[in-house]
Amino acid sequence: MQALLAGIKEIMASHGCEMFGFADLRGLAPKGLSSFDRAISFAIRMDPVVMAGLEHGPTPAYAVLYGQVNLRINALAAELSRELRRAGHEAWPVPASIRSDPVNIKGDFPHKTAATRAGLGWVGRHCQLVTRRYGPWLRLGTVLTGAPFAPGTPVEKSGCGKCMKCVQACPAGALSGAAWQPGLERAVILDAWACDAYKKERFKAFHGGHNCGICTSACPVGMKQLRYV
Repeated sequence: MQALLAGIKEIMASHGCEMFGFADLRGLAPKGLSSFDRAISFAIRMDPVVMAGLEHGPTPAYAVLYGQVNLRINALAAELSRELRRAGHEAWPVPASIRSDPVNIKGDFPHKTAATRAGLGWVGRHCQLVTRRYGPWLRLGTVLTGAPFAPGTPVEKSGCGKCMKCVQACPAGALSGAAWQPGLERAVILDAWACDAYKKERFKAFHGGHNCGICTSACPVGMKQLRYV
């Protein structure tokens, strides 16, 4: 495993990815993916200047960045999967931004679950991962696997405190203000249909209405990155 771990770290470095970890997913993978009891979770930082500019919704700069980072995530996930398979382990790269279940507005597996289980951060009141380092100004990638990596320590408590900035900023009224904890259903935090309808009505020109970013832009943890620009 040491050689495989070294290879994983080398691949991450070659893609400029500094934030990653390993998650224990036993009992969490859905039917059809239940053979995968581990995951590699990683985060790609978004440009803080672009993210700070989403106060009123997506911009052309954000649309370009979103597409570019998705390509980076998928390329990194594919390379990690090849490395795992070469070492004799199964691997399933979860696509960066594909709704395999459009009715329920979900993908194959929630990137946030792998990230919280890997210890990267917590789920904010806007139902996105928040890290101490980047806030929510990032995008996540996940590779499901059976390789027996030693998992990180899961994050099991919200770090949002009493902050409600994202809830107050959401123009769709889609955020309840509930604080996340492991196992909490998405619907308790987010009305995904209200969010989706608002984006498709107002921002269809941006990746078919899949982008907004207003709540993300409002996060004070993300705003701290502007100090270093």
